[in-house]
Amino acid sequence: MSEEIKVQLTTQPGEKPDSTNLSFGKFFTDHMFIMDYHKDKGWYDPRIVPYAPIAMDPAAMVFHYGQAVFEGMKAYLTESGKVLLFRPDQNMKRLNRSNERLGIPEVDGEFVIHAIQTLIEVDKSWIPTEKGTSLYVRPFIIATEPCLGVRSSYTYQLIVILSPVGAYYSSGLEPVKINVESSYTRAVRGGIGFAKAAGNYAASIKAQENAKKEGYSQVLWLDAIEKKYIEEVGSMNIFFKIGGTVITPAINGSILEGVTRSSVITLLQEWGVPVEERKLSIEEIYEAYTNGKLEEVFGTGTAAVISPVGELHWNEHTMEINDGKIGEVSQKLYDTITGLQSGHLPDTRNWTLTF
Repeated sequence: MSEEIKVQLTTQPGEKPDSTNLSFGKFFTDHMFIMDYHKDKGWYDPRIVPYAPIAMDPAAMVFHYGQAVFEGMKAYLTESGKVLLFRPDQNMKRLNRSNERLGIPEVDGEFVIHAIQTLIEVDKSWIPTEKGTSLYVRPFIIATEPCLGVRSSYTYQLIVILSPVGAYYSSGLEPVKINVESSYTRAVRGGIGFAKAAGNYAASIKAQENAKKEGYSQVLWLDAIEKKYIEEVGSMNIFFKIGGTVITPAINGSILEGVTRSSVITLLQEWGVPVEERKLSIEEIYEAYTNGKLEEVFGTGTAAVISPVGELHWNEHTMEINDGKIGEVSQKLYDTITGLQSGHLPDTRNWTLTF
């Protein structure tokens, strides 16, 4: 797509939040990107406009049949004043995998990255610079056709919004407590678990709320069929270091193929750390714990980057990991990935886009 992006600047710039006291996803910049789709025209009319509520027909199909997908990435301001994005091409590939699964038309990933760059340039002054902060980038696509027929919509909007954010967890890089969910199911193979679809997150909310009432930060999901095999955490992929080997569930059609997950696997392999992608049962985790072989557990994702796990609760069992402290591998991964994302470490893998 080569259509020029029209830019309409706001006449009422918003007040920027205190960047030393940012939460996650509560503040939004002055502008947003919008692009429309019609089945007879394809994607058209790319534009940057002032951030504002969007007007939609009450019969818009997204409200009734859930055709909604999204992505998440972060932009950082380097010490030289450049903006840095971490592996945005992988986010675009995953966006199109999600689109395909939900019957949403494919987007031109290179053009969307260009649109994101243009939007960030417009709102560049919103990028926070304190340690642990960034500008969160949220592209999403929704079905907009007013129709109550159960089918793919004929019209869509792709929208990109920006949010200056602090750490995903208010405690920062501190080990979190996670509850292993044994009752509810998030996704099943053959469903939409591998897609970054809004419905996946709706399915996780009840269990997440229950876990928080019990003092846990996140939920660890088991497979839907046997309620036995590890899948992922609510907002992250999950890794276990057992007897020197790092193990993560294999991509199986019901878990998200995370960009940070892929980056972690590559780094571990380069460092000579044994890493396996395979089926992993909760019983195997508990056995490793009782034998003293469960050395580290950590989650990976765009929002939190690396999230060390200090405690796992499964049925009546409480497993304290590494004395509740951050593990050596978790810390090294966090330092390396955030170093690459912020431009403090050299990028020898062409993972970053700087502009």
